[in-house]
Amino acid sequence: MTTNKPVALVTGASSGIGKAAALALVEAGYDVVGTSRDAAKAGPLPGVTFIDLDVADDDSVTAAVGEVIERFGRIDVLVNNAGFGSGGAAEESSLAQDRKVFDINVFGVLRMTKAVLSHMRSRRSGRIVNISSIVGFIPMPYMAVYAASKHAIEGYSESLDHEVREHGVRVLLVEPAWTNTSFEANATQPDHPLPIYARQRRAFEQQMAEAVKNGDDPAIVAKAIVAAATDVKPKLRYAAGQSGRVHTLRRLAPAGIFDRQIRKLNGLPA
Repeated sequence: MTTNKPVALVTGASSGIGKAAALALVEAGYDVVGTSRDAAKAGPLPGVTFIDLDVADDDSVTAAVGEVIERFGRIDVLVNNAGFGSGGAAEESSLAQDRKVFDINVFGVLRMTKAVLSHMRSRRSGRIVNISSIVGFIPMPYMAVYAASKHAIEGYSESLDHEVREHGVRVLLVEPAWTNTSFEANATQPDHPLPIYARQRRAFEQQMAEAVKNGDDPAIVAKAIVAAATDVKPKLRYAAGQSGRVHTLRRLAPAGIFDRQIRKLNGLPA
């Protein structure tokens, strides 16, 4: 079938930010396709069609994008939301574990983006909205690998946006702060924990659990995603919720003061 309505493809739409974004895009007038590694267990969500997708698998990505184009005739917006967290000191995770984080959080975004770009360029229209994080622009001890993956998405998105803007396609970033989802509970724990980091790691885990519990509602992030998808003159970056204040602090505060604040917030020695 084809549709005259704009079509949004949202990865990782079965829960959290992805679920909120899918519902908000339906409300904004989109036909929405949500993805999950097991679509049969996702939803149902009103107005959302679910399909199987593993962003870490080349064939799965190709098949999913092809299915959406065949069924709906178009993809106007891609929301690259699928991803997962990782905690622990950088020294405590194996390279295999680090690669898994990057394969989903970074290369998953690259796979999806490459799969839709030729379609969007041929139509001279499209938005790719990449979900970054507050740790995409600030450091976060005991989240080094996750922070690195989000820093990578920031640089990739900004560079790619310059390449494709003349072809009618925009690549935009949404930067949530801590959000009240299952992020912390689903984060990967280090596979080679070291006693030297145990006390501070536990302190960080407690702080993170509290930050997520008191974090922004996913609907706040979804609102920023809809804005990125629909604004006539979109911004490169959309800071969502509490993220906006931290963005301003990072931009304006002297480096030494910002560094001390990071250490203070994370209970690290001055």
